[in-house]
Amino acid sequence: MPTHPEGDLDAAGLTAVESAAYELVVAQPGATAVDLDRSWIRSEPLRDALGALVAAGLVVAGDDDPTTYTAVDPEVALDAPIRAYERRLQAAREHLHRLAAVHRADRSLTDSTAVLEVVSGREAVLERLHRLRRTAETEILCLDKPPYLDGAGTTSGGIELLRRGVRSRTIYERSSLEQPGALHGLEQLVAAGQQARVLPTLPLKLYLADGRYGLLIRRPDDDGGSAVLLRPCALLDALGHLFEGLWRSALPLQPAAVAPPSHRPPVEHRRLIALLLSGLTDEAIARQLGVGYRTAQRHIATLMASLGARTRFQAGVQAARREEREEHEP
Repeated sequence: MPTHPEGDLDAAGLTAVESAAYELVVAQPGATAVDLDRSWIRSEPLRDALGALVAAGLVVAGDDDPTTYTAVDPEVALDAPIRAYERRLQAAREHLHRLAAVHRADRSLTDSTAVLEVVSGREAVLERLHRLRRTAETEILCLDKPPYLDGAGTTSGGIELLRRGVRSRTIYERSSLEQPGALHGLEQLVAAGQQARVLPTLPLKLYLADGRYGLLIRRPDDDGGSAVLLRPCALLDALGHLFEGLWRSALPLQPAAVAPPSHRPPVEHRRLIALLLSGLTDEAIARQLGVGYRTAQRHIATLMASLGARTRFQAGVQAARREEREEHEP
């Protein structure tokens, strides 16, 4: 008779009926099917269960009398399937931990038990940034400067945000525009509706969502960097005021335009203005524009002459100011 509750061997892949039959054969080695059937108390047919156990290699029929059954040593027969079950269970636990981490991250923006949370590690910081963007309903403010955790800017995420109808204002540090493909990414964002400005340097890398949440990202280190997630508090308000002050002093970036009027500089000049404001060298400007070094120099000289500017940066500032005035002309 079985000495354990039915179904104890489900971890080895046995059904409750097969488990009961196997325990019966273990308790009565060499017994015939008729003898075993006398001790069988379940309503299901015993012979079907015995056939399944033989097919699984857990029970063997006698050579001389095929109606007798003997169980294979349980530690031999069941060890492999139980180990496989343990591996599946461990994988399920690990998946559970990942789900719990996601669940906690979902609540981390709205949990009011603490006004700030330190987040460590590249993946964790990027996860908070993605969630901050998804949480934004009205406006995202950003102070953008390298280095980037993902090795590049966040053009695709910014465009998705703008397509949702969320306003975006970003102040770029000049060094941001030195990154490979930076000008093309900026053009895509501006075309999608981002308002962009530039300053020589920025004090920190920051994202603010609707004035309710903030993510202050520290410089990446050997461990992948860290960030501080901020909820409504005086520090969050102060960072909002810092952004607005920097925004007022920053120069507008308009690297491209859609069908610009004839009295404005051509699109290539508008791209050139953005690059001059970034403080890039002539060689770097040539690479960003996809032209030769001497061609880039000619573009720069022509723009400076048309504006009466003495320096490259002065030309960029004057051109940007002129563009801003023309944007507001009726």
